[in-house]
Amino acid sequence: MTAPTAAGCAAPDQSAPIPASVDLEKETVITGAVVNADNEAVAGAYVRLLDATGEFTAEVVTSPQGVFRFFAAPGTWTLRALSRHGNGELKISADRGINEVGLTVAA
Repeated sequence: MTAPTAAGCAAPDQSAPIPASVDLEKETVITGAVVNADNEAVAGAYVRLLDATGEFTAEVVTSPQGVFRFFAAPGTWTLRALSRHGNGELKISADRGINEVGLTVAA
């Protein structure tokens, strides 16, 4: 069985539940939502995951609810959102388990 994918994109549906096979004692999940200055969900934003040196690691497109998710290693990361509503950036320190963040974009 394969995970549902977002329309026009090979990435898994970002708003789908985390698969039961994911061991949150060992895995690091970075998840959250992209919102605009009015705190409204931003669908179709490109969210990039950059490592501690600023190197590109991965990119996903937000769900209709603005949700994104990355499976990463513990450590320091930068999230960068690019959208028609503007751009935003957030530096985080992620540990094993679920790391929930909010990312705001502005023009």
